[in-house]
Amino acid sequence: MQTERLTADIDAALDEQDFSGVIRIRLGADPVYERASGYADRANRLPNTLETRFGIASGTKLLTAIAIGRLIEAGKLALDTRLADVVDLGYPQYSQDITIRHLLTHTSGIPDYYDEEEVHEFEGFKVAVPWSELLGPRDYLAIFPEGPMKFEPGERFSYSNGGHITLGIVIEEVSGTPYQEFVMREVLQRAGMARSGFFAMNRLPEKTAFGYIDDDAGWRTNVFDLPLVGASDGGAFTTAGDMTRLWDAFWSFELLSEATVVEFVGNYSRAEAEGDHVYYGHGIWLYDDGPGVREEYIVGCDAGVSFRSGRNRSTGLEVTVLANTTYGAWPILRAIDAVTRMPAHQG
Repeated sequence: MQTERLTADIDAALDEQDFSGVIRIRLGADPVYERASGYADRANRLPNTLETRFGIASGTKLLTAIAIGRLIEAGKLALDTRLADVVDLGYPQYSQDITIRHLLTHTSGIPDYYDEEEVHEFEGFKVAVPWSELLGPRDYLAIFPEGPMKFEPGERFSYSNGGHITLGIVIEEVSGTPYQEFVMREVLQRAGMARSGFFAMNRLPEKTAFGYIDDDAGWRTNVFDLPLVGASDGGAFTTAGDMTRLWDAFWSFELLSEATVVEFVGNYSRAEAEGDHVYYGHGIWLYDDGPGVREEYIVGCDAGVSFRSGRNRSTGLEVTVLANTTYGAWPILRAIDAVTRMPAHQG
């Protein structure tokens, strides 16, 4: 990898795109590129820094998967445990054959409250209740579709936010602990992610970036476009440094055993709509184009949020881009891809 070219190309992309966020690239333990740009608070002109917290939207799904994995290793669940044997969601049209694995791999077939096969615009998306009433996974049951199954469990891949909300309900049912508290204790704290968490949108802690939507009026924050507090399908906040800590803990088997990690990152589902060589494991995306060209990664897209973080274990290359705008991460990822050959998958 040509470090000088990488630096020059990313700097040029930042200037051209007016990027707002943080970029962190590492090769093994060595930093290759780190830069913060734009504002965490536009109104008060407070700049983003390398320590700024950003929303990661669906990047949260890996945290949910790890939490499920910890319950599995504690003997309280199994991948083939049927959802119906754990909790009654109150939707009798859902198949009795849905398992924890189906939910983790987006192959359950349950109808999604936020079906990304149908919804393509994150900004302005509305649900049947105010966003401010969505505080935990069970609150989302009020907005689950009443329709039939999309397909039978295991039949195909279909990205499902509702499926991961359901996993959050399973976590609460089995652990007896609110989802956010369980993930904080069993995942974030164990990984040493001291600056990460689930924060109320109307009460963000210091050094946390507001998410911004650029519109005809200029700009606005995303406080009225997302749930008040993140849940098991998205909405956690983290930093670039904490993402490195998560990958380190995940791949050194500090959060889950080696056997569970190997199971979770298996090429379980071919995600055809996302491009060639793209698969989905259990809460984690995979790009696999042969030896040395395999990367496990997470990605998040939402109103005022764009994010991607991944690590190629063969080369040691780790790339994290956190942006507090809806589409800001993607041009930067394409610039990085041009030098590193990392696939700039958007999710």
